[in-house]
Amino acid sequence: MIELIKELCAVPGVSSFEDEIRARIEREIRPHASDVRTDAVGNLIAFKRGAKRADHPLMITAHMDEVGFIVKKIDDKGFVRFAPVGGIDRRTVIGKKVLIGKHRIPGAIGLRAYHLVSAKEEKIVPDIADMYIDIGAADQKQAQSLVSIGDEIVFDSDFVEFGDGMIKAKALDDRIGCAAMIHLIQKELPIDCAFVFTAQEETGARGAFGATFSIRPRIALVLEGTTAADVPSVKGHRRVTCAGEGPVLGVMDRGAIYDRDLFERLRHLADNRGIPWQTKRFIAGGTDAQAIQTTAGGVQVAAISVPVRYIHTSSSVASIRDCHHMVELAEAFIHSVAEDPGAKSE
Repeated sequence: MIELIKELCAVPGVSSFEDEIRARIEREIRPHASDVRTDAVGNLIAFKRGAKRADHPLMITAHMDEVGFIVKKIDDKGFVRFAPVGGIDRRTVIGKKVLIGKHRIPGAIGLRAYHLVSAKEEKIVPDIADMYIDIGAADQKQAQSLVSIGDEIVFDSDFVEFGDGMIKAKALDDRIGCAAMIHLIQKELPIDCAFVFTAQEETGARGAFGATFSIRPRIALVLEGTTAADVPSVKGHRRVTCAGEGPVLGVMDRGAIYDRDLFERLRHLADNRGIPWQTKRFIAGGTDAQAIQTTAGGVQVAAISVPVRYIHTSSSVASIRDCHHMVELAEAFIHSVAEDPGAKSE
């Protein structure tokens, strides 16, 4: 699974630019799915028949888009001005390597030299509007021959395994969840399932709403990467989650309150299998659940997330053990729903 995560993280897919990552995922799942389609928003939806027919398939989702930037202007000196797509902390982007557009033009995010900064400016985090991307162009004309307004911009970051079973890459949120779903689709399943690789989650869970409306499930499971803040500068009660301490079971975040019965089901499944688990110590972040649970008459939603340090940066970090435990618990959940749906009436 880790090799698959590595491959998926290498593929660009900023929100609304999911074409390449969608095609990569489709190659993996098409031989194993009963039906595969792409909807108008760009969601990749795969239906997998199980041993048991279901009037309402179990819906399992992970978003395939990642945060990044978009080209908004090319100035007369050939420098690229840009805007964020999704939630990105501007403190983390200065000096980072990026790739622009379909031709993957390399660039570096720059700022006025430190030696020219006043004592007052030194204490202020600059706005992205004051930054630029240097692509080495001699002038505006040359830059325009390489990149265009509206091009996507992705972080250029290597995948690294290091330390005590940790991985570092861009887009671990949520290529971890995508890899988990691919792994599940390749298995024989006990019940009909609709797997949705959603588009535009990072810009407001837009893809999940339409997909849920078309599938109309009663139960949905979201597989995600979530904020881990187990670092020295953060006090215990604000650490949200801790990498390496097991998957995070959804209780509440900024976008959703998760179904209590499904949370208890996941908790019991994890305990019975000796899978470590945790909940968020601090309410932060959000998932596609915020769109799913209020769509098509209402849906019971659960979530299993992998803690990710430095989320939404070029160097996100997660635990390999947490990734494997996510897949194990998700598979147990599918079998549990097949044996006893326990879905609330519509």
